[in-house]
Amino acid sequence: MLSRKITIQDIENESIFLWGARQTGKSTLLKMLFPDKRIIDLLKSDEFERYNRRPALLREELSLFVNELVIIDEIQKIPALLDEVHWLISNHNLRFILSGSSARKLRRSGVNLLGGRAIRKHLYPFVSAEIPDFDLVKACNNGMLPRHYLVENATNRLHAYVGDYLQQEIKAEALTRNLNTFSRFMEIAALSNGEILNYNNIASECGVSAPTVKEYFSILEETLIGYTIPAFTRNVKRRVIQSPKFYYFDVGIANFLLKRTEINPGSPEFGHAFEHLIMQELIAYLGYFKPQLSLSYWRTTSGYEVDAIIGNAETAIEIKSSDEVQSHHTKGLKAFSEEFPDCRLIIVSLDKNPRRMNNVEIYPVLQFLSMLWSGDFF
Repeated sequence: MLSRKITIQDIENESIFLWGARQTGKSTLLKMLFPDKRIIDLLKSDEFERYNRRPALLREELSLFVNELVIIDEIQKIPALLDEVHWLISNHNLRFILSGSSARKLRRSGVNLLGGRAIRKHLYPFVSAEIPDFDLVKACNNGMLPRHYLVENATNRLHAYVGDYLQQEIKAEALTRNLNTFSRFMEIAALSNGEILNYNNIASECGVSAPTVKEYFSILEETLIGYTIPAFTRNVKRRVIQSPKFYYFDVGIANFLLKRTEINPGSPEFGHAFEHLIMQELIAYLGYFKPQLSLSYWRTTSGYEVDAIIGNAETAIEIKSSDEVQSHHTKGLKAFSEEFPDCRLIIVSLDKNPRRMNNVEIYPVLQFLSMLWSGDFF
């Protein structure tokens, strides 16, 4: 069993909402960490039927206990249970871990989100520091969902994953009536993966309106399938782009939607997947350990760009799949440093050894990832 980086030590005093996309390993993690605790699994049809028919049953069963921890898996399937959970927290000092793959249904239903009585945690796909003998090329091909990374060829599992998402998250929750259009949108969104979003262009490709496209991206975010990365808009001299970028939550999903087959270093496809994977690692590290730090990107109207800006320009990171970084690869970072001279400048690459080029630190990717998860950068 691989050890995950997420920490749930707060459970001694708090209840927790544990969110994460499907198959990130929430259920496995909770069973491993709390093997002796009661788990109510709403994916089981009999459990679902009992509590969906009569949510008060939860209060009646758990009123016999005090100071206990109870886990409810896939809580979004029965939003009414949150009223009972709220009552049990207030009156019996029970603590809960409420896990799920989407808070959208809960928010749209206007249900009780416990009024700040539960903290939020997010479980991401595997990260490099969780995997002994981490294989970079395999990760760029298969993605980092546990079931996908751990097999040689993840194509069939990726196909099933996307199909399950459309049926279970989209259709079952009636988020959009036209699954064919939404499926087409997911493919077009993959073409925009890692790119600055142009809602009008995507709307034209999908045959829907720009507001509909914005709503579709909102669905991807709220069901934890994608992220929008905001632009860093604090500018001194240069005019900057202000539209967000979009990334699917896992590089394997983007690969499947883009019909990428075997991706090898040196190809343009590998360059895109490499950037996506490093962004995944940054998102997960900040989410687990530095939630107070923002992640953004920077691009000027004249074309200078930096892939990742951490915080308020404390660190700027450029991601290059080149096996030897050249001076022209540093143009974006140099332009950024002219406006923010105190910023730490880093390039992640396939270089064999770390080095410094002027004031830019260059790290081989595996060393960068090791240092990232050791907390050496921020």
